[in-house]
Amino acid sequence: MKSDIDISQDVSMQPINDVIKSLGLSSEEIHPYGDYMAKIPLKILQQFDDRPDGKLVLISAITATKAGEGKTVTSIGLIQALGNLGVKVIGALREPSIGPVFGIKGGATGGGMSQLYPMWDINLHFTGDIHAVSSAHNLLSSIVENHIAKGNELNIDITRIVWQKVIDINCRELRRTIVGLGGRMMGGVPHESGFIITAASEISAILSLTTSISDLRSRLENIVVAYDIDGRPVRARQFNCIGAMMLLLKDAISPNIVQTLEGQPVFVHGFPFANIAHGANSLIATKYALKLADVVVTEAGFATDLGAEKFFDIVCRQGGFIPNCGVIVATVRALKMHGGASLEDTLRSKTTDITVLKKGFANLDKHIDNIRRYGIPVVVAINHFPTDTDEEIELIHAHCDELEIPCALSTAFSEGGRGGLDLARTIMKTLSEEDGNFQYLYDLDLPIHDKIERIATEIYGASGVEYIGTAMRDIRSIELAGGGHLPICIAKTQMSLSDDPKLKGAPEGWILTVREVLMSAGARFIIPICGNIMLMPGLPSQPAAEGIDYTNEGRIIGLD
Repeated sequence: MKSDIDISQDVSMQPINDVIKSLGLSSEEIHPYGDYMAKIPLKILQQFDDRPDGKLVLISAITATKAGEGKTVTSIGLIQALGNLGVKVIGALREPSIGPVFGIKGGATGGGMSQLYPMWDINLHFTGDIHAVSSAHNLLSSIVENHIAKGNELNIDITRIVWQKVIDINCRELRRTIVGLGGRMMGGVPHESGFIITAASEISAILSLTTSISDLRSRLENIVVAYDIDGRPVRARQFNCIGAMMLLLKDAISPNIVQTLEGQPVFVHGFPFANIAHGANSLIATKYALKLADVVVTEAGFATDLGAEKFFDIVCRQGGFIPNCGVIVATVRALKMHGGASLEDTLRSKTTDITVLKKGFANLDKHIDNIRRYGIPVVVAINHFPTDTDEEIELIHAHCDELEIPCALSTAFSEGGRGGLDLARTIMKTLSEEDGNFQYLYDLDLPIHDKIERIATEIYGASGVEYIGTAMRDIRSIELAGGGHLPICIAKTQMSLSDDPKLKGAPEGWILTVREVLMSAGARFIIPICGNIMLMPGLPSQPAAEGIDYTNEGRIIGLD
């Protein structure tokens, strides 16, 4: 089978103008970025505000492993399959970040015969949204530093500046830096600072959660950038640069539209990570996809403990969404790793290990239970790999039958929409037969500690929570600043239900360790930082960038 980039470069696709016609829009109402990508201005979409919503299907997964789960492939394959069934469907997915594209993860536009088009542009600069967020974030940082250098009228405590700088490249060497060297005139006031990846910026989260231009302004104004020497929060609105930030973000607020390899429309907008942010595409994209389609397929980053929990308790709360079905993507080889197999064992061709596979079911069962806690129907999607055996696939089906959970095999990677038809039919049957009774995990009025513990014990399976470092002081500061009512957005490893990436399966008897707690007042959530999670990823020993090239003939190589 050809590589992802070769498949994408060799297809002939319809222009984006033809795609948007299926939504009832004209070419005069969009802002095209070349022939195959466009932005739809927010004011154009607002004409659909009074339409009823379609059905919302959330794609999640079992806990991530190095074997791969293929959640985005499954999502895009499902969108294509629903289109093949004649369902009026729209996808709503996140934008890729260049950091992971050139790091360990590679592209984030699906793969094989289930991809977004044009994958190379989407994976790289796309329509400039990430650049706009980086610029707005760093402008605010520069204004704050300038204020301190020019006299510090607000009495900012330079040891408590929480607004760092951003870059959309994995750079572990920038996690901790000293800025302001060279004297007050040349460099400002020396103090410790650092960089985070742009997808972890609060402005990234704000852009993904905002509902309007006025809401965007209000959220930007409320960003806490530092604390003064008396411990009071210092907010962005105190620096008179909100107008300039709004100008930088004026186009980024409008959702982008592209298509699958089979021509179905997909909104690709917003890019917060799920391990260090809330991990969902923009609220605006989901809202208007629901107005324009009968079924909307969206996904939340990583597994149910990260992306799905945050989607339900943060995104659905702020957007007023009622999800109608939750899909958990699982693979034979990932389940084997959760059962104790090594990566090498799972990649070995056609090797059946029933004992290990059964042990891995503990992880699947926990994620099924997590979705059920929210009161919505669950479907399991088995993303097929060539190394799977029929016996292993049948065993997963039998296990789901025992749990009375619908289960379907997806071969969307190799067969596109045709390979997702069984899953599409299963989901449509579930949507027609089960209503669900959606409910949040916790009440916002609970104390911060109680909300964190509820997530840790009920979703992660922890025995309790331990606070170390500055965590207790941070919580007191947030409560004094009036942020105690905000929802929780835990930052932790995606490689385990716990905060230790080495613990596979469904670990029990462990304690969640919270070392720091941040308030994203503009995004309107609280971020407990757990374990050794970093807001700036590093590169692996062999970055994906080393295998990418652009030939003299204009051909892209290695971008998969």
